[in-house]
Amino acid sequence: MPLALPKIPLIDYVGNPVLACVFIALLWPQWCFPLRRQHFTMLHRLVRNFVLSIPGFAIVRLAMLPIPVAIAVWAHERHIGLLNWLALPSWAAVIATFILMDYAYWWWHWANHMVPVFWRFHNVHHTDLDLDVSTAARFHFGEMFFSVGFLSVAVTLFGIAPVLFIVFFITFEAATLFHHSNWRLPIKLERILNLIVVTPRMHGIHHSIVQRETNSNWGTIFCWWDKLHGTLRRDIPQDEITIGVPAYRKENELTFRRLWLLPFQRQRDYWRLPDGDRPERAPRPADKLAK
Repeated sequence: MPLALPKIPLIDYVGNPVLACVFIALLWPQWCFPLRRQHFTMLHRLVRNFVLSIPGFAIVRLAMLPIPVAIAVWAHERHIGLLNWLALPSWAAVIATFILMDYAYWWWHWANHMVPVFWRFHNVHHTDLDLDVSTAARFHFGEMFFSVGFLSVAVTLFGIAPVLFIVFFITFEAATLFHHSNWRLPIKLERILNLIVVTPRMHGIHHSIVQRETNSNWGTIFCWWDKLHGTLRRDIPQDEITIGVPAYRKENELTFRRLWLLPFQRQRDYWRLPDGDRPERAPRPADKLAK
């Protein structure tokens, strides 16, 4: 019997308005208190990133959310998955959902960098030559298709309750907006936040053109997983970071059309600049969050 895709009023009437408000709220502080110097006009990038994201947004609402939710309902009814077997109290189920799903997303993000076919699509996100809250919308629609499969497997294995999956997803998207923002938080506050969550300085390092730095800080909500796996980097001052992918440094190569087609074309040596050099930086002690 085929799964019936459910209506999701929680995302339509609560989630989307909340995320829209978070996005708008982050525009002002990143404009008034910028973390990194921007090289291109915000309005131009805002339009480009959101036009690029339109097919992805459609896939999220029509497939990436409804399919995992339908599978979560199916698994719950048949008592399939870890949390369905454990029958935890509600508060513990909420905590377990966030920990399990965020850790699974850490591995999914790692896979999007390390598996060549996935990186072809995720590379579109990293080719942004500046990094701010609009970059959080800059995902190729092909990456969304792959995410449907990942989420479907995760909710089945973990036995995630449908409502908790939606709550997690809204929180996850809000965290994505926050850590992509170009908001210069006071360094003392960011160091406190960075004991638990991924912050703009931490994620800025992940968007560096230095490959070793890009292959770090894969967390989305919690920074614990990078600490666990030894991939946490907090040592690079933001004014020393060049955002983007070395092989794609020309803005006229990053139009809507070219970005949509990029994953389907012959790939360059991503980590070499157009002149053939490979960006490098000597490792530093990574125990403190640099300014």
